[in-house]
Amino acid sequence: MLETTTENVVRSWVDGWIVSRLAAPPVVEPWGYTIDVGVGGHVTRHVFDATGNAVREADVRKVAGAVRAEGTWLKVFADPAVVSPWLGPDWWIDDEPGYLMTVPLAPSPTHRLTAPDGYRLRTWTRGGVVRAMVTDASGALAARGQTVPLGPTAVVDQIETDPGHRRRGLGSLVMRALATAAAEQGAQTGVLAGTPDGHALYTALGWRVLAPLTSAKYLGPRGR
Repeated sequence: MLETTTENVVRSWVDGWIVSRLAAPPVVEPWGYTIDVGVGGHVTRHVFDATGNAVREADVRKVAGAVRAEGTWLKVFADPAVVSPWLGPDWWIDDEPGYLMTVPLAPSPTHRLTAPDGYRLRTWTRGGVVRAMVTDASGALAARGQTVPLGPTAVVDQIETDPGHRRRGLGSLVMRALATAAAEQGAQTGVLAGTPDGHALYTALGWRVLAPLTSAKYLGPRGR
């Protein structure tokens, strides 16, 4: 079983995220990882491998101070209230923390993987990524998500429910389908970096928080 307290959780998340998002392999740094993403508004990201009180102010200040390219992101596993004073006015900072979370994985019984009336669940795997999609009776997208099983861990990513289809258990259905698929491939622990909006869903499904997450984006010299 994967330990769920230190850098190996962050590394597991990084390794799964780059497969999920088709990003470049991470460059290992003394403080964490640099990842080239190559998307407009998200060119590169720097992920610090320490969590909570182990995050070093000097490391964050040094990395942030060297950034010159707009569209560079920082991911720091500490509360925004702690991290924000370490960054200058050229950074946008999400005031609400995200969360680094884990959960033991196990397959769900078949009846727990049945879509509600009027909906259809489909899962498939391509390029190492397991995707789950729920559509309504018209075929329109209602909910989706994906996971990357990597040995003992599986990284969950991009869980979304259309606003018109919320509060119908579709997000939970997607999460159960992904957990089942990952567990059937041998993964024992799920890892994700969740948003504030997703926190309630994940907690209800048994996920636990290991650390808060600060997301910051470099805007350039014009500042915020």
